[in-house]
Amino acid sequence: MSHFPINQDGTPQSTMSDHSNTRAITYGRVHNLQHITVTTLAPRKDGYWVIFIHGGAWRDPAVTSESFKATESILRDKSLPISGFASISYRLSAHPNHPQDPRTTPPKDFQDAKHPDHIRDVEAALAFLQNTYGFDARYVLVGHSCGATLAFQAVMGGVSGHREQAFNGSADNPDNRVGFVSASPGPLPPQLKAQPTAIVGVAGIYDLRRLRDTHSDISAYQEFIEGPFGADEVLWDGVSPAQMVGSRGVEGGWKSGRLVVLAHSKDDQLVDESQMEVMKAALGNWEKTGAQIPVQELSRRDRRLRVLPISGAHDEAWENGEQLAHAVTFAFEQLQEMGLAP
Repeated sequence: MSHFPINQDGTPQSTMSDHSNTRAITYGRVHNLQHITVTTLAPRKDGYWVIFIHGGAWRDPAVTSESFKATESILRDKSLPISGFASISYRLSAHPNHPQDPRTTPPKDFQDAKHPDHIRDVEAALAFLQNTYGFDARYVLVGHSCGATLAFQAVMGGVSGHREQAFNGSADNPDNRVGFVSASPGPLPPQLKAQPTAIVGVAGIYDLRRLRDTHSDISAYQEFIEGPFGADEVLWDGVSPAQMVGSRGVEGGWKSGRLVVLAHSKDDQLVDESQMEVMKAALGNWEKTGAQIPVQELSRRDRRLRVLPISGAHDEAWENGEQLAHAVTFAFEQLQEMGLAP
């Protein structure tokens, strides 16, 4: 395994014939990867936006926002209450298999992102979409691999807004704060007006240290984690959605959330099933606690956490789009059962 993950065949081509309502929109000025591929459909008040965050180990230039094309094509043929699609591109870390010379590479094309650059871009893109299209909380945030990490980081109490701090003790007692562990120049992204109603994590990375330890015989895992996060494993824990509980985790940060779908394939050769299992455990208290929503909107505050078995190798989920589309469709079925979607 030379890098993680690898896309040998390139991004699949979409089968859609009508691209008239699909366009690329820039949300940042620092880098050429700060753009979103947006497809607007017929407006509907009861519809949701589906927003995708691609994987690629925070660094693979072959895995881009275009990797959602096949999935979007499949979803557009289904009768789902979807108002629009968006696929977020974000700054990437350096990749050893794609070396760049800083002396000859334009700054806007140079890959050298470090945490929290990736999550800052995702949050900026989400705020841009929300402010532009006014969907408020009516969106489903979908992430594959490290895109799932980013999706949950966007709602973690100790990471969203980049407030992550070092701590003493264990993950069960994470609020013994001893100081900031990361900082990055540049303005913070605008605040979200509303968090997503649902998050769908597909083949997600939720515990960085566990992933490295599980694959300790493969140096690429240590390498691609150190690339964006450095060698300080305290920071690894602080940004891992399955490590942080209480106020610093998803439980404390995603107070309005209603649904989580964790999809994983037993055929996944890159991310093992224990990642899904520890994330499920970490979300236990979140599921049991009622959502904080305006009283006038809904009388029920219930939440759901569902595990969805899918099939195929790690990147097959998005390469042909079928399994990723299956996970999104399943999420809409759950929202409909909860009375949150038509």
